[in-house]
Order: sequence, then C-alpha cells, then structure tokens
Amino acid sequence: MSTDRYVSPLSERYASKEMQYIFSPEMKFRTWRKLWIALAETERELGIAISEEQIEELKAHKDDINFDVAKEREKIVRHDVMSHVYAYGRQCPKAKGIIHLGATSCYVGDNTDIIVMAEAFRLIKKKLVNVMEKLSRFADKYKSLPTLAFTHFQPAQPTTVGKRATLWLLEFQMDFEDLSYVMDSLKLLGSKGTTGTQASFLELFDGDNEKVDKIDPMIAEKMGFRDCYAVSGQTYSRKVDARAVNVLAGIAASAYKMSNDIRLLQHLKEVEEPFEKNQIGSSAMAYKRNPMRSERIGSLARYVMIDALNPAVTSATQWFERTLDDSANKRLSIPEAFLATDGILDLCLNVVDGLVVYDKVITKHLMAELPFMATENIMMDAVKKGGDRQELHEKIRKLSMEAGANVKQEGKENNLLELIAADPSFMLTLEELKASMDPSKYVGRAPRQVDQFLKEVISPILKENEALLGVKAEINV
Repeated sequence: MSTDRYVSPLSERYASKEMQYIFSPEMKFRTWRKLWIALAETERELGIAISEEQIEELKAHKDDINFDVAKEREKIVRHDVMSHVYAYGRQCPKAKGIIHLGATSCYVGDNTDIIVMAEAFRLIKKKLVNVMEKLSRFADKYKSLPTLAFTHFQPAQPTTVGKRATLWLLEFQMDFEDLSYVMDSLKLLGSKGTTGTQASFLELFDGDNEKVDKIDPMIAEKMGFRDCYAVSGQTYSRKVDARAVNVLAGIAASAYKMSNDIRLLQHLKEVEEPFEKNQIGSSAMAYKRNPMRSERIGSLARYVMIDALNPAVTSATQWFERTLDDSANKRLSIPEAFLATDGILDLCLNVVDGLVVYDKVITKHLMAELPFMATENIMMDAVKKGGDRQELHEKIRKLSMEAGANVKQEGKENNLLELIAADPSFMLTLEELKASMDPSKYVGRAPRQVDQFLKEVISPILKENEALLGVKAEINV
C-alpha cells in the first residue's frame, strides 16, 4: 500500500475485489484488444485484405499487454488510444498496419465503457438479488411479530416486524425492475466514425452501403451484445450513463431508507445490526454498540445519489456530435458510482444477514402504547353491554388525556386500563380489559400481506435468479 499519495477509500475500504477488477486498467485494455480483433475479423469477413495470419497474431497477444511500452509512448504522443495501438503493433509486427483500421478512438473507448458497465451491472444484480433473498427470509420469519408502527416517528397502529421489512424489500424490488430494464437496453456504440456517419467505412468499402450496414451487427455479436445504437455522434449518447447511474442512485436511496430505519430501531433497542465480539463501538464510551455499518450505508448512499448529477449534467452539455468535457468526469463518476454501490450492497448483505431482533423489548414498547390504540375496541365492547357510544367516547377521551399526562408529566406507567375499569359507565373489569390487549388483534392483515407479497412478487424473482444466490459479503472494516 502506498502511504505517500492519495488512495481511494472505495478501493481500500468499501468496494469488492470483483468490482475493482471490472474497472481496472487490465480489464479496460484487454477489452480494447478484443474490440480491435472483432473489428479486424469483421473487416476481413466483409472483404478487406486482412490475412488469417494477422488475425491470429492479434489473438496471440490479446492478454499479454505491454503496459510499459504504452505508458512511455503516451508521454510522447499524449494520446492513450494511439499509444496502445503502437504498443499492440510492437507485439504484432505483421498486423500493426491493420489495427484500428477505419476506427476512431471512441470505437475502443466507448464500446469498452458499455462492456464494463454491463459487467458491473451483472455484479450489482447478483448482490441486489441476494439482499432481496435475505430480506425475504427475515420478513417471513417475523411476519407475525407485532410491533409499534410509527407515523411521524410517533406511535401508531401496530404492524409486524416482518411487514416493516417488506417495505424495505419493495423498494429494492423496484430497483431490481429498473436495473433489469437498463441492463437489457444496453447496446454497443459499434463503429460509427468521427461524427457518427461511418464515412471512413464507406470509403474503406468503396461506397458499398450493404457491407457497411453489416459492420455494427457483426461486431456486436462478436462482443456478446444483441445490437448497437442505431445512431450516434462520435460517442454513444451520454444519456446512457445518466440512466445507468440513476439506477445505482435508486439502489442507494433504498439502502439509505432501510439503514436509517435500522439506526432508529437500534436506538429503541428493538433491532440491532451485527456487532462482532471484538468490535469497538466508541473510543471513549466502551459500552456503546453504535450502528456503524448502517451509518456507513447512509454515508456511501449520499455519495451515489449526489454523483448521479454528474452524468446528467454531462449528458445535457454535450455539444453537437462530440465534446471532450465528458472524459475526465466519466473517469471518476461512472466507476465510483458502481464501486460505492457495490460497497453499499455488501454492507446491506452483512447487516440483513445478521439482524438481531429483541422481541421482549418490542413487546414492552408495544404494550405501553396499546391501551391508547385499543380504545375504539374497548368503547365498542362497552356499547355492546348497553353503554351510550357518545358518552363513552367523551369519557374515554378524558381518561386517555389523564393517562397520557401520567406517562409524560409524571413518568408513570400507562394506567389507562385501570382508569377505565374504575369507571362504572364502561361495565368492564380490569381482567376483561387486559384480556383484550392481545397485540395480534391489532396488526390487521400484516402477516397475510407478507405472505402474499413474498409469494406473488418476490419468490418469482428469486426463482428466476436462483443461480445468483449464495453470495456472502466480505466487509473490510
């Protein structure tokens, strides 16, 4: 590790080795060489005088990249693509004259960017599916455990722990839909030339439009893609980058929402993220168990959500057929959005897989508030015994205010049930009132909603992507 220069925390602390490789120089330049081979093969198959011997020479050196030669050459010519054309040609003297024939720099640069994003999306998809699978298990396990629900972070009608988890899961499922759509819509730039008109290829093929029409589909097939974008300037539309990072920002937002809820629940001591045996929560307060991983999810998520502005602004400010104010920004914003999202999903996998639920604390909090929420049911029971609904409503309102004051002003336990039992108008004993305090009576259809959601929405996705399951996250710090 270098200690005398800046090192990205995304590499050192957050992103996985797999995602780091996808955006590595090795992946990039190996892909350039594969694209040069695909172009040469296509041109040969369409009648250009390129020999099989030249193609085989290119293939023989597609992976042993002479980075040192390219680096030295770039110091002289100040052009990365031509430096690598030169370096490849040094290894392939018979083929050097046909490398990059008819193409512009964006042929390797932009097509590689699409290929790299597609590969990165595959890793994101795998991890997202695994987060969904772990959350679905959690939701199913706790689908019937009643808990206080909150609106405005104030106690509200009870839900269940599992039902709350489906709210997190739903947002990830929406992200999965967006991700799948954008992944499936990715296309290569193809080989369009300097302004997207393919003029150089029309010249190369002596004006034969039918042959030029075949170039892009043939290259796409060789590189494992369904198609190329129908039209372009010199580059593929930067709207593609904006769409891609918006999907990542959506995943980040969903993770942020979940991690925030977990942080609040950990404050309430109801749910806790995993805490390792030797983990230190605070340098000063040794007893603390801070939700550090959930906080880190939120921290990285903010970065990704804000980073989504970069490709959007870049897309909006491209001039005509090409401008170069996208290049430096793309080198930062696109890889780092993927690296950070990769780190977020690893953290989500780790947190969800080890969530601890303190059911006794959950029940204690619920029972402290349940008498207030049960007042409508209590009133109905009293009416059945002959009471006047309007009179009972006013009395229960006043008794609720009194009990609330006891809790908030006096620091006492909620004694609403005792107050109601002492009022003969309700004709209910304390035992009868306590018997009605079964939390499961107040969660509505929550358990059934969990079952239906998992069965009808989540299970088909998990079944279709079964081969992706089984990922275990490795957290570096």
